[in-house]
Amino acid sequence: MDYKTSGVDIEAGRKFVSQIKQTVEDTHTANVLGGLGGFGGLFKLPIKDYANPILVSGTDGVGTKLEIAQKKGFHYEVGIDLVAMCINDIVTTGAIPLFFLDYIATGKLEEGQLLKVVQGISKACKENNCSLLGGETAEMPGFYSKNKYDLAGFCVGIVEESNLINGKRIAENDVIIGLQSNGIHSNGFSLIRKIIENSEYIDQKFEEVTNLNFYSQLMRPTKIYSELIRQLFLEKIEIKGMAHITGGGLPENLPRSIPKNLVPYIDKKSWDIPFIFQFLKDIGQIPEDDYLNTFNLGVGFCLICDKKNVNKILNICLGKNVIAWELGKLIARNDLNSQQIIAGI
Repeated sequence: MDYKTSGVDIEAGRKFVSQIKQTVEDTHTANVLGGLGGFGGLFKLPIKDYANPILVSGTDGVGTKLEIAQKKGFHYEVGIDLVAMCINDIVTTGAIPLFFLDYIATGKLEEGQLLKVVQGISKACKENNCSLLGGETAEMPGFYSKNKYDLAGFCVGIVEESNLINGKRIAENDVIIGLQSNGIHSNGFSLIRKIIENSEYIDQKFEEVTNLNFYSQLMRPTKIYSELIRQLFLEKIEIKGMAHITGGGLPENLPRSIPKNLVPYIDKKSWDIPFIFQFLKDIGQIPEDDYLNTFNLGVGFCLICDKKNVNKILNICLGKNVIAWELGKLIARNDLNSQQIIAGI
């Protein structure tokens, strides 16, 4: 009995690392020291550019979206998702992403699948000036079945302490700007998978109405908002708060970014919910409360600002090809709305 017989192929692992080496190193900025293959990634902090630098870290996965990705071959897309879920979280503090690490666990290393995953991770990192500093690929036969893998990511960013966004400056009547999502993103897929399982010919029904491929629309990767936010900072526009709209939807994520004495008031007529959300709701007969608390409904990210900055922000969004609009505003919490985490929705 040897290691390969037990299900772990060391030579295949070495070959995989050599295959991804150039893809990974293409993401490296000037701050990366050394290349791929060491026991730890080395990154020189750009502290000369900061008076009081603060590091911001975040970690996340892709969830059960991976189940559909692996059945339908969307490996590249979930690589992008992995980076997006982490970067979108840390930029809510005003941080600029510096580097990213990934963890891939699989029952059997399938080069074709995982190479696409790493290519997706690398693309997302490079487009956001974030170095893919290292990672781990673990072959775990018996724990994961063949052709199954799981993903986890870890991201570190940096922000000047005086520029840290923590929501403390948010005031009544400040405006909430919604940034359009790319679709479902990476949340609610346990519910979606159940709907698919219980609905015959769901893909055909969707395509009959839209002339679009159901799974291509469903698996569109999570949009990353880092470069847009970086541009807002470069133009010295004050952003008082930000929220990444993930699991729990607007009702759970938006209140995380605002003071307890305020309530977000959302104008449901301010945007058209993308068809795929309504389609899933109708097919799955999803209760309204679950619908609101599961999906982003077309709002992937929120910015909170003073009314005077709204038009400037919307114009910059337009220049960055991000659809944005006035989603609502902040109102004072009182006895009537204190139990409504989000009024008007």
